Amino acid sequence: MDQVFEGTPKAEVSLDGRKVTRGDVTNDWGSKIQWVVKKDGKVVSTVAARAETTHEHPDKTPGKYEIVLQQFKYVNFKKDGKGPDAKYTQSKFIDISESVSYSI
Repeated sequence: MDQVFEGTPKAEVSLDGRKVTRGDVTNDWGSKIQWVVKKDGKVVSTVAARAETTHEHPDKTPGKYEIVLQQFKYVNFKKDGKGPDAKYTQSKFIDISESVSYSI
């Protein structure tokens, strides 16, 4: 049985200092939700976001930070190899919010 994706998940996010908060996810597919934190364009952290609606990134090192909420879109389990470094070839995380940013 194939998974049916009805609608596109979306969530509003707000930023207060280094603390980001998400609203309810509309059209939620029920898969993993995560915060992705980038510093100066490079991913520095991914944090589970389903159970908690807020996240405060602890790093206070100077730089430009960008945070976006993502949800996993399962297509199949096909990977580009075997082992812990194998990557999904079709299933992936997609952005479900606008990104927010701050600078230190």
